[in-house]
Amino acid sequence: MNAFRTAALLACVALPIAAQTPPPAAAPSGETRFQRFQRMSRDAEKAGLAEPFRGITADGKVEAGLFALKSTGVSTAPVAAAAQAFLAALSPEQRAKTVYPVGDDEWRKWMNQHFYLRQGVSFLEMSPAQREAAFGLMRAALSARGLKLSQDIMKLNRTLGELNRDDFEQYNEWLYHVTVMGEPSATKPWGWQVDGHHLIVNYFVLGDQVVMSPLFVGSEPVVAASGQFKGTVILQDEQNRGRDFLLTLDAAQRAKAVLGTTKTTNLALTEAFKDNVVIPYAGLPGRDLNAAQRRDLLALIGLYVGNLADGHAKVKLDEVAAHLDRTHFSWVGGGDADSVYYYRIHSPVILIEFDHQRPAGLRHLKDPAKPNREHIHIVVRTPNGNDYGKDLLRQHLAAHPH
Repeated sequence: MNAFRTAALLACVALPIAAQTPPPAAAPSGETRFQRFQRMSRDAEKAGLAEPFRGITADGKVEAGLFALKSTGVSTAPVAAAAQAFLAALSPEQRAKTVYPVGDDEWRKWMNQHFYLRQGVSFLEMSPAQREAAFGLMRAALSARGLKLSQDIMKLNRTLGELNRDDFEQYNEWLYHVTVMGEPSATKPWGWQVDGHHLIVNYFVLGDQVVMSPLFVGSEPVVAASGQFKGTVILQDEQNRGRDFLLTLDAAQRAKAVLGTTKTTNLALTEAFKDNVVIPYAGLPGRDLNAAQRRDLLALIGLYVGNLADGHAKVKLDEVAAHLDRTHFSWVGGGDADSVYYYRIHSPVILIEFDHQRPAGLRHLKDPAKPNREHIHIVVRTPNGNDYGKDLLRQHLAAHPH
């Protein structure tokens, strides 16, 4: 293994502390284990936000000129109308804690873990009509598949509660918070966020342009074998079609793509408070794929981009296709039908991580030392400074000072 591949593998397996569920430990006097985790999450937030946003890069330098202010021809009016309807459904007290300025650090205040202290109004405190308005906002912005995935993740969080002796204070389908940044508008920048365990959606809007990242989806378990939502199943396409793509590679291609054949820990690099992480390109570049493999890679990326409503998903996929030669596919783990693995798709304009994780909420039922296929994390990012639409916002403010 040459020095570059060794460095790439080390980068891949470097475990981001803030992205891991803290291990149990003796609590200080008067502090419960749950309170300790909350304190640790606040410390992680403080450390993560101490560094000004730059964006994820391949070498520490933001590549300029990738994201232009332009019309996409895809209307965002339905999303703005749905956001206005949601805000109108809230009480004045709820609105006061839900709305933030468009440039607020609230965008960056998200974390997968269930114990994180979140902002905004939660589904738990919403009335049925308010919940429907919140889902109406998500319905307007997401594809039908993206909405179903989001709602199924919420349901599976209740399943996790059932598997933890009906602990619905920690795990519940309604423990998800909504915030709105800026004022829903046809011309001014604004956006919204859903934040909760295994589901974080950041959705930025400027005119008819949309950026939906960071996006975090996952679950433990990914299949409800019992309980209120028995039969709910998620993320099997993302899991299986990643492996299917690996199996299309010939020996020489696989030698480039596979960074390691053994996976013993969590590998995701771009979870909470990793907005500025440096991840070198690694693995197999798109320029080394044949025509059929290029189509397959785009289709795999489309699974993730396709959580956006169809029109904006096509805009994003066209952007990805323009950089396909520089899109790298890398893999850690086995390639068998029952293997656990991590794969990453990384280009100048998109970064996707799929990761089979160790047990967290199901430590009492699974071997806590081994990743398994019942705990999946997926993160989708926009590298080079445009997570949260920040590069578009920067250009807008330069042209229209506020």
